Parts: sequence; structure tokens; C-alpha cells
Amino acid sequence: MIALITNEGGKSIVKKKLYRSEKDSMIAGVCGGIAEYFDVDPTLIRLLTVLFVFLGGAGVAVYVIAWIVIPKNPEEVSDDKLDKREESKKKIKKGAEEVVEEVKERK
Repeated sequence: MIALITNEGGKSIVKKKLYRSEKDSMIAGVCGGIAEYFDVDPTLIRLLTVLFVFLGGAGVAVYVIAWIVIPKNPEEVSDDKLDKREESKKKIKKGAEEVVEEVKERK
């Protein structure tokens, strides 16, 4: 997330926040969030993470700590969640239409 903040002199300051990505997530969104923060390809961050895992295993501990410490992006909705919402909306709409039809038939 990037926020533009204006200081007393009227100059804009760009302030970035590090979040876990839900859209570009493989396990917990840590690598995707870091990639968004540094504006690099998430595949590069994932490859570096795998490299750290194989070079002593510290990568696993760092990843788990980052998973715990870095919050999810509150403004981002994953495609899966969006699809589930749309599916729920369709079911509710269909149910409401069925109720309306039943009411019309009873009259």
C-alpha cells in the first residue's frame, strides 16, 4: 500500500506499507507482499526464499516469522474470495426469486 502524505512544506512524501498479498499468494502471501513492496517480480523473491531454505534452513524460520509479523493487506481481496462472494450473491438472488414466485403463486 502506498500513501501520499503532504508535509508542512507542501511536498508530497510517498509512504509504503508492507503487507502480505492475497492476490499473489502461494502459501501465505509473504513473498508476494515483499515483491509488491519492492516493486519486483514475485518469482524472484520466491526463488531467493527457496535458496535461503536450502542454504542452511534459515529461510523457513524467517518465512514463518514474516508470516506472523506482516499483516494481510486490508484493501486487497483475493480472486477466490471474490468468486465465492459472487457465487453467494447468485444463490441469494436465486433464493429471493424463488420466494417471490411462491408468493405470486399463492395469491
